[in-house]
Amino acid sequence: MAVFWGDERYYSLNHYLKQTFGEKLYKISLNGGMTCPNRDGTLGSRGCIFCSAKGSGDFAEDGQLSVTEQITQGKAQAARKYFGSSYIAYFQAYTNTYAPVPRLRELFFEAIHHPDIRILDIATRPDCLGGDVLELLDELNQIKPVWVELGLQTIHPNTAAFIRRGYELLVFEQAVHSLRLLGIPVIVHTILGLPHEDMEHQLATVRYLNTLDIQGVKFQLLHILKHTDLAVYYREHPFHLPDMEEYFGMVGKCLCALRPDIVVHRLTGDGPKPLLIAPLWTGNKRQVQNGLRAYLKEQDIWQGKEGYDG
Repeated sequence: MAVFWGDERYYSLNHYLKQTFGEKLYKISLNGGMTCPNRDGTLGSRGCIFCSAKGSGDFAEDGQLSVTEQITQGKAQAARKYFGSSYIAYFQAYTNTYAPVPRLRELFFEAIHHPDIRILDIATRPDCLGGDVLELLDELNQIKPVWVELGLQTIHPNTAAFIRRGYELLVFEQAVHSLRLLGIPVIVHTILGLPHEDMEHQLATVRYLNTLDIQGVKFQLLHILKHTDLAVYYREHPFHLPDMEEYFGMVGKCLCALRPDIVVHRLTGDGPKPLLIAPLWTGNKRQVQNGLRAYLKEQDIWQGKEGYDG
């Protein structure tokens, strides 16, 4: 018998927010003006192979502005489709704990004390969570809820080396453990459609996540963007990228295997259209979302349907 979360067949972020905060919250993507150890020469200078020049922050506000100014701009942009007054401050671009703690304190406190911000959401690398950073996150989490998003992408070492992730799986596990000791929810990024991975590789990553104390997951189809090393590789070594129906099938299998208490923060993703090389069908976000919803219903799929390891 199908399981529903509101009108969805998976535990969506919107459902979680309405249950927890009584309303939908709009996420404002912020830019703290940081870089990444995979870019500044510490681990490498070219970033992860798929990462754009803006460090996955192509939809973030202007990093030259103050946090308050960025929030004001984000609210103005959201006003066209969001009529609420509560927001998530999402530090998205690059690695958002990769700066001296006094600088992090200045940025994060400005965001968390904004009257319209209900949640502070920080995207970072698991190898950039030293003890002093964790102390700061703990302090912030006493003021308002703090989420930390970790870019895992895959559990498979050969793929991790190919995409130049730059850390071992044990580092990720230690980061999750440290954050959960502080009661901070952990959201994990995974990428579907990576070169040299098939469906079983992707399901192995999902089953691994089921064994960990994580609270959220983001599924992202691999995008090939202009001016990335992945774009060069794709031109020289073309590999298969799923069409829309194939991707629906991939997502469906991942949802069936996913632990049902994990909040699904994203099932699709839309790269910036001026940069998108492939898959071009992802540019029609509404069509993708409606098609995926219809596919899950037609195939009678729901999160956790086939059981999970945990």
